[in-house]
Amino acid sequence: MLKGRHLIDPMDFSTEEINEILDLAGEIIANPKFYADVCKGYVLATLFFEPSTRTRLSFEAAMLRLGGSVMGFSSAESSSAAKGESVADTIRTIACYADICAMRHPKEGAPKVAEMYSDIPIINGGDGGHQHPTQTLTDLLTIRSIRGRISDYTVGFCGDLKFGRTVHSLIKALSRYENIKFMLVSPEELRVPDYIREEVLIKNNINFVEVDKLEEIMPSLDVLYMTRVQRERFFNEEDYIRLKDSYILDLKKLENAKDDLIIMHPLPRVNEIAVEVDKDHRAAYFKQAKYGMYVRMSLIMKLLGVSVNA
Repeated sequence: MLKGRHLIDPMDFSTEEINEILDLAGEIIANPKFYADVCKGYVLATLFFEPSTRTRLSFEAAMLRLGGSVMGFSSAESSSAAKGESVADTIRTIACYADICAMRHPKEGAPKVAEMYSDIPIINGGDGGHQHPTQTLTDLLTIRSIRGRISDYTVGFCGDLKFGRTVHSLIKALSRYENIKFMLVSPEELRVPDYIREEVLIKNNINFVEVDKLEEIMPSLDVLYMTRVQRERFFNEEDYIRLKDSYILDLKKLENAKDDLIIMHPLPRVNEIAVEVDKDHRAAYFKQAKYGMYVRMSLIMKLLGVSVNA
């Protein structure tokens, strides 16, 4: 039972509970009009202390398509955080007005603090370079919708694996499924954090390799997850400029890839996937963005405990 629960980390839910969410998302995709008023009378608060396009708007679209209402802010400057209000006080106030909350914050652990003080379900919409569990649900739904399962894959992650919270979350989630192998492609400076390598991969005997060239592992991949090198995560502008164009996916690099490869990206894209790839049948990143809305519709319903039969 997920009613009243929080989603801060992708490991907060069991694989069985995640499959429930994905199953409901699939039903919503098949019959969206059937769910049009299921959240009528409910209010979602979107507290985005950091800029966002897809995550914030997909949460808002999800609630509106369920018949609910939305309120919130899109930057810290437009909230009382600019006056020094704490996350704890913000969420205690918002809980007086809303039934559920989606929150993004630049500081790692901020949604966890909100959870401690909240009377309503908190959904982590991304906290610093830490976790992004609803993007993980989006990614899992994308893979399952395209290929019919979430197991027996070689998954490549390419780009910024150190600061990329979507990468950290998805590695943790996929590590619980059968026969998953990871190919981690990045420059030395942007390799996955030690806690992911040691506490998730090594501790659980997950098969993985770390390389610095995408071309050499492309033929073995079933899923390729591209990420941008994020300027906002760097302390040194020179390091960002030096590394930002390290990995650019184009059609030439795809010449030896499998015909059923799934090319994914959490977006926004800068230049790490050439525009020419968009027309390739393996490109799934804009489908992925749409799946994000459907999986958030399912998650909202589950956490509120509403159904079409309620």
